[in-house]
Amino acid sequence: MEKVAIFVDVQNIYYTTKQGSRAHFDYNEFWSRATKGRQVVTAIAYAIDRHDEKQRQFQNILRGIGFEVKLKPYIQRSDGSAKGDWDVGITLDVVEHAKSADVVVLASGDGDFDLLVSKIRTDYGVSVEVYGVQQLTATSLINAASKFVAIEEGLLLKISR
Repeated sequence: MEKVAIFVDVQNIYYTTKQGSRAHFDYNEFWSRATKGRQVVTAIAYAIDRHDEKQRQFQNILRGIGFEVKLKPYIQRSDGSAKGDWDVGITLDVVEHAKSADVVVLASGDGDFDLLVSKIRTDYGVSVEVYGVQQLTATSLINAASKFVAIEEGLLLKISR
């Protein structure tokens, strides 16, 4: 049975599905597809903690599905900008866990991960599946992946008003 390691850039997926499709990502369906016929060695969802009750409920749903949820505090800068980037944390975890996997699944459209994807494919011989919103996923990331899965109809939930 193939071993899979799953990593989700929650903020990226939230904003790209909302912007690209006016919908939410269906984490249950994603889990079903990413894990089908595979043994999960790790599954981590990276999110920003704003100390919001609705967010806590969402994080508990992710845990219930099978994800470890890693949180980073939301930082509001004095100039009005915000910080809450998980790129380095995701990269470190992927490098660590790719060694014990046959397949790495990365849900993100962030082009900053193209070098990471290329490196683990070359150094560890793993297959890398990237899930992202087609029009909002960096071409360099799509090209670096072994397989790109567009987040579309079957992986989306309509936003209730």
